[in-house]
Amino acid sequence: MCGICGEITFDGSPADAQAVERMSKALAGRGPDGDGLWHDGRVAFGHRRLAIIDLSDAGHQPMVDDDLGLVCVFNGIIYNYRELRTQLRGEGYRFASGSDTEVVVKAYHRWGPSFVEHLVGMFAVVLLERASGRVVLARDRLGIKPLYVSRTADRLRFASTLPAVLEAGDVDTTLDPVALHHYLSWRAVGPAPRAIVQGVRKAPPATVRVVEADGSEHDHTYWAPDHVRRPERSSWDEHDWVDAVHEALRTAVRRRMVADVPVGVLLSGGLDSSLIVALLAEAGQADLASFSLGFRSAAGAAGDEFRYSDVVAKTFGTDHHRVTAAADDVVATFPHTVAAMSEPMVSHDTVAFDLLAQEVSRHLRVVLCGQGADEVFGGYHWQAPVAGVPLEEAAEAYASRYFERDHADMARLLAPDWQLPQDPSRALVAEHLARPGAQTTADAVLRVDTEVMMVDDPVMRLDSMAMASALEARVPFLDHELVELAAACPPELHLAEGSKGVLKSIARRLLPPELVDRPKGYFPVPAVTHLDGPVLELVRDVLTSPTARERGLYRSAYVDDLLAQPREITGPTGVNRLWPLAVLELWLQTHGIR
Repeated sequence: MCGICGEITFDGSPADAQAVERMSKALAGRGPDGDGLWHDGRVAFGHRRLAIIDLSDAGHQPMVDDDLGLVCVFNGIIYNYRELRTQLRGEGYRFASGSDTEVVVKAYHRWGPSFVEHLVGMFAVVLLERASGRVVLARDRLGIKPLYVSRTADRLRFASTLPAVLEAGDVDTTLDPVALHHYLSWRAVGPAPRAIVQGVRKAPPATVRVVEADGSEHDHTYWAPDHVRRPERSSWDEHDWVDAVHEALRTAVRRRMVADVPVGVLLSGGLDSSLIVALLAEAGQADLASFSLGFRSAAGAAGDEFRYSDVVAKTFGTDHHRVTAAADDVVATFPHTVAAMSEPMVSHDTVAFDLLAQEVSRHLRVVLCGQGADEVFGGYHWQAPVAGVPLEEAAEAYASRYFERDHADMARLLAPDWQLPQDPSRALVAEHLARPGAQTTADAVLRVDTEVMMVDDPVMRLDSMAMASALEARVPFLDHELVELAAACPPELHLAEGSKGVLKSIARRLLPPELVDRPKGYFPVPAVTHLDGPVLELVRDVLTSPTARERGLYRSAYVDDLLAQPREITGPTGVNRLWPLAVLELWLQTHGIR
């Protein structure tokens, strides 16, 4: 797990190695175990290493294979790298390390751009063919590992985070008005290829991009599971589906224990992380460290779920660590949280993940967590109601239950220069829901949450916060074979019992009943959800600052009205209406965007 960056030119000029060094320095938090820079003519690659597989210098990057004529920078983990290495050795390839990066290099040489179809894992990888000058960029199936790109006619730059790309300089930092609309309405979701600034774009998930030496390029989408029922499973009943998902989840958890360092678990006490602990215990994992975060109560709201995580820890005998924080801790760490954001993130648990990652990284380098289960297995409150409407009405129903603002409210919020005549966020949802490959409205809703919402909100949030503290967070519920199976499952089984019916059936085999039948909870951060005390003062200071007023992004009267009643205005998902405005402004200020 690492940070990667680089530059490729197309006009005959040498790559700017100093620009790549600046990008690499901006990624230092993602990789404290080593850094590398390689440049030759029109190409320069940079790398920051977090050593997880093969801790020796043999795993150093950029990895140069002179025999094969390839150079590679890689961020991620390939869970089946040992099996692939055995296969490639059988075909005559020799290995100088025990790293999964070298397996990626040989796999590309053996299979070309289709090498990604052989990889089980999470990854962003860039490879150079030295003879042809061709550069290949690839991102994992579910977009767990980020890859940002800045492209002009004369050059291409890439990095693991958007702020790192900005450090290279000469980037158009004008806000993208469509991405801004997505951010403010779709709860910080900014679907690829767009990013919050116009000069930077995201490589889409499940995509291989081939860039020729002359700058021409083409993308290939190599994976997209169909949400349809298969004839070969037509005789399956609910018990068969539960058995199949249980076995696939066992495999997913087992794969994610591959490491040359100890592996722990982020244990919220919710169904998903508790299931991971139970499956690890079922597999015989001993001496497992688990970590839970809670906040002191604020505005009468509870700030922790320790009573549930304690039950899991006691039941399965984990080495459990409680971490408690206060509102002052939120304010103190928030500058670090904002600086770590690849793009602005509005979820109130972003700062919680940051605080937890800082503590966990003092003990471990790798953790498993339950991210992705709600999207893939139907755990959100809007999914079942939207699933019950005709497909042609689904976009309206989805937006009314999940979007923070409708298009009319956006017009009241944004200054005239930033308003759009049409509603691009609702149009994007409608387009995605109508795509072929979803058998029912429920299938289409689960698909848009898995392929779009999840990638650029919870998954990006997890990667940004964990990697800022050099912590690798692995997500068993996003094993691509498990996701394929879940997509093929009748959606009414997922949405049974109010939510996550299949997972609850598995959990009843493994967990105490009080953990399965408890009300669904979210990471409680009461000082943010209720904008209490010093957090409210932080928001007020940011939004009334001279820089914010000079920027003129929001209508002052609208913001002043929100500040006059800060605790009464929340969106449909419980995010205070002021919070996204403050996060965006502070993110822009933090990264020097005027």
